[in-house]
Amino acid sequence: MKAIVYIDGFNLYYGAVKGTPYRWLNIAEMFRLLLPRDRIHQIKYFTALVDPRPGDPDQRVRQETYLRALATIPNLSITYGFFLTHEVTMPVAGSPGSYARVIKTEEKGSDVNLATHLLVDGFKNEFELAVIVSNDSDLLLPIRFVAEELGKPVGLLNPQRKHPSVALSPHVTFIKQIRAGVLAKSQFPATLTDRRGSFSKPPSW
Repeated sequence: MKAIVYIDGFNLYYGAVKGTPYRWLNIAEMFRLLLPRDRIHQIKYFTALVDPRPGDPDQRVRQETYLRALATIPNLSITYGFFLTHEVTMPVAGSPGSYARVIKTEEKGSDVNLATHLLVDGFKNEFELAVIVSNDSDLLLPIRFVAEELGKPVGLLNPQRKHPSVALSPHVTFIKQIRAGVLAKSQFPATLTDRRGSFSKPPSW
């Protein structure tokens, strides 16, 4: 089937590859292995640029290097959300009645951007199959709309180590777990080349 894959980048990173040897992930190869009978028309990747933490000043550099690697995939596009940082008052664990002011950083926009692209593409008949890489139940309504109102199948590739979302499961045609074996077989070469020249996998990865 003609498929478009929609990826929640942070859901994929924190669910499947953070802390593993598989962060240099070639997602096009991963989809070739997981969806061998389908023709991947487009890959849409949704993320936001991180602000480096004081203890990890190279965090943004590693992310941008990986995004540069993704950009070598011909049919892939990247859509950016943003991070919102603000002070909030939250209760202190183990101290009933005690509160503290903390700095909270939240990624905004990726789920909304993903949902918008999913719905617009569905209305425009851009795919025969939509595949979602996420386990976020916030995507329930757009998935239900595509499946029930547009009559198009939606598949779920679950990057989380926990079970697939009980909210999403009844509304998708299939669910596949993204496992370590597939991740290991889906790595970019250590060095890649684009129009800017050659670049390499981050040393710490």
